[in-house]
Amino acid sequence: MQSIKSSLLAMALAATAVSATAQTDITVALQLEPPHLDPTSAAAGAIDSVLYSNVFEGLTRFMADGSVVPGLAKSWEISDDGLSYTFTLQDGVTFHDGTAMDAEDVKFTLDRILAEDSANAQKALYEAISAVEVVNPLTLRITLSEPNGNLLFNLAWGDAVIVAPETIGNIKQMPVGTGAFKFVQWAQSDRIELVRNDDYWGTPAVLETATFKFISDPTAAFAAVMAGDVDFFSAFPAPENLPQFEADPRFQVLVGSTEGETILSTNNKMPPFDNLLVRQAVAHAIDRQAIIDGAMFGYGTPIGTHFAPHNPAYVDLTGQSAYDPEKAKSLLAEAGLADGFETTLYLPPPSYARRGGEIIASQLAEVGITAKITNVEWAQWLESVFRGKDFGLTIVSHTEPMDIGIYANPDYYFQYDNPEFQELIAKLNSTTDPEMRIEMMAKAQKIIADDYVNGYLFQLANTSVAKAGLQGLWANAPTQATDLTAVSWAE
Repeated sequence: MQSIKSSLLAMALAATAVSATAQTDITVALQLEPPHLDPTSAAAGAIDSVLYSNVFEGLTRFMADGSVVPGLAKSWEISDDGLSYTFTLQDGVTFHDGTAMDAEDVKFTLDRILAEDSANAQKALYEAISAVEVVNPLTLRITLSEPNGNLLFNLAWGDAVIVAPETIGNIKQMPVGTGAFKFVQWAQSDRIELVRNDDYWGTPAVLETATFKFISDPTAAFAAVMAGDVDFFSAFPAPENLPQFEADPRFQVLVGSTEGETILSTNNKMPPFDNLLVRQAVAHAIDRQAIIDGAMFGYGTPIGTHFAPHNPAYVDLTGQSAYDPEKAKSLLAEAGLADGFETTLYLPPPSYARRGGEIIASQLAEVGITAKITNVEWAQWLESVFRGKDFGLTIVSHTEPMDIGIYANPDYYFQYDNPEFQELIAKLNSTTDPEMRIEMMAKAQKIIADDYVNGYLFQLANTSVAKAGLQGLWANAPTQATDLTAVSWAE
């Protein structure tokens, strides 16, 4: 009898081991669902969260540590004057529909970004490109109107992933890229399904299938993870639950940094925010640490300008807008608003916005500013706030890497128009000397801090929860992505 029991136990253990080693699927949860699936024609980081590197690839790409490495371009040569980049493409790359990816596709992609009717959210990053020339199917030459020290970095953004003219018409619903995973289907308001690309040109993915589920409610997010319904929740929206996961051996908690400057965005053209004194008053009415503690349960790093604290060029300017409600009241009085004023505060779905917004509204009320809260869904925020510029205040985390250049665009949604800053960024973009670039970035940070363009709150922490057996996940988020290309289950 004992022998039979031992045999049965051995068989059960063997079956468990086989089951563990056989797992090749993953279910990833995200709080935000993409508005559509074309990363080259929208500002929504939620698109990159699903598709960056997994489905779409660029000439260069970001790694987990923020470094930029070859992607669809295996190498490049830069002319002595910095105006010409000659890229040699990877050989044997095909799109998911089986067609070859070559220099003509790269030219199509870049020309589309630069077209007059382009919907690319970061078009300004590529405007120094004056010509794109196909040398041969695997060689492409990009000519610049002036040197751009950021070109290889900018080409790694999701906004510059390579697309094909044959499939561009339906890209928003049926994305076709060159990545290690192929798009299968999108059940809107529920999930997006991917499958491994067995014809991938590079190192194939270990996972065979990946499902992205969208769970916006923090309570539902906690329940889904605890029940084991999801394997990985990227940017988990309920930081108060993280200690419980850390104490549970079934899970691992990943805490890292992001490029997400979380700001109280201010409409610089809407009265009374067109008055520097008012913007300054708002900055001094905000208690950053109270927001970090109350909304993010301590996860986050205070910032005083639009720059990531982990960047070597970062300047700590938090003291310039220190919490001082009495000073805020005095500044409002100086601006002729001693009795305060009313404004709108639009809050998109992320927890940092919804929870942080309640705290900020309360803080503003203490100095006489009534911020009327309106909760909006992400698509509505993009339409009315980002594109329509119909807002007084809003809260959003800008997760694009090193994106201080957005302040040089007077048409950007917070409508900051400073010719001195625009000239500085133009010089920065054409400068390749590292020390000079650091000096210019420091000056840029100081200018927007001095102008109190926005209320600079905190650098968003990357707090994610995964099952204990998952490996190869990014702890940091150098760009908004859920890169599954090197993820696997431990045997």
